[in-house]
Amino acid sequence: MHDDIWSEEFGAITDEPILLIMGSMSQGVLWPDEFVGRLTAGGRRVIRYDHRDTGRSRTVDFEKEPYTWEDIKDDVLRVMDAHGLESAHLVAHSAGGLLGQLIAVEQPERVRTLTVIGSSPLGGGEGAVIMRALMGQPQPEGSLPEPAPEFVAFFRELIASPPPATRRERIEVMIAEQRVLHGTALPFDEDAARRLQERVYDRARDLDAVANHRLAAAARPDFEPVGVLHLVKAPTLVVEGTHEPAKPGHGAIIAELIPGARLLMIEGMGHTLPPEVHEELAEAVLTHTSPTTTPDR
Repeated sequence: MHDDIWSEEFGAITDEPILLIMGSMSQGVLWPDEFVGRLTAGGRRVIRYDHRDTGRSRTVDFEKEPYTWEDIKDDVLRVMDAHGLESAHLVAHSAGGLLGQLIAVEQPERVRTLTVIGSSPLGGGEGAVIMRALMGQPQPEGSLPEPAPEFVAFFRELIASPPPATRRERIEVMIAEQRVLHGTALPFDEDAARRLQERVYDRARDLDAVANHRLAAAARPDFEPVGVLHLVKAPTLVVEGTHEPAKPGHGAIIAELIPGARLLMIEGMGHTLPPEVHEELAEAVLTHTSPTTTPDR
């Protein structure tokens, strides 16, 4: 723990540093222990952390202490500072990938390499695409591909349902959400999902505080600059699952917009990181973050 952001690190302090950035409303422990272990065994110093208002990090009354996604982005840099890192390899998932892309644009000296997983292109209006899909509105020409029908159906029902009243009900909803995000190709391990969501529930200071991330997005809807991805200088790896339900096809767009970026499609993967993908994903990240990838560092 440093100040109000909880973080932990693994591996030798002399190893190449990887900072794992999870998505919106998500705790750092959603980076699976086995995946982290593979990176550490591959000679990396790995750091994961809880965003503000998630997990063990500080939670706030948003009305009294409002913030924006600019502040959530700055938390990434604060975590790096707390661990004594002038630069690091950023490995980022979902909305965390937007943070990684923006930091790579604004402060390239702090990014050794960039890996974005299950993410959308910075400035692409992904949030508006999802909102229009949930409301049944048509997408304007040139919009990003919209989520899969099962994703839209689940979140429409979730929005219309009364909030869960007990720990058990809440965990059941969390498991159901994980099932949808998991995709349809790989078997879904409900027992493992239950253990994970119980861990997420029990380590949270205030599980409801994650909703503040939505308020932060609404507080500054112009947070994402448009047309800047050509400025990314860091070697970039873009990863997407072949069964991505939330942001299908977005990875190819990122890879096209960032000069020299490489796209890796992982067979069967959805929007989560199940055991079946750990080996391939870890090997890709280890190769991408090898010192030979950035010889000037």
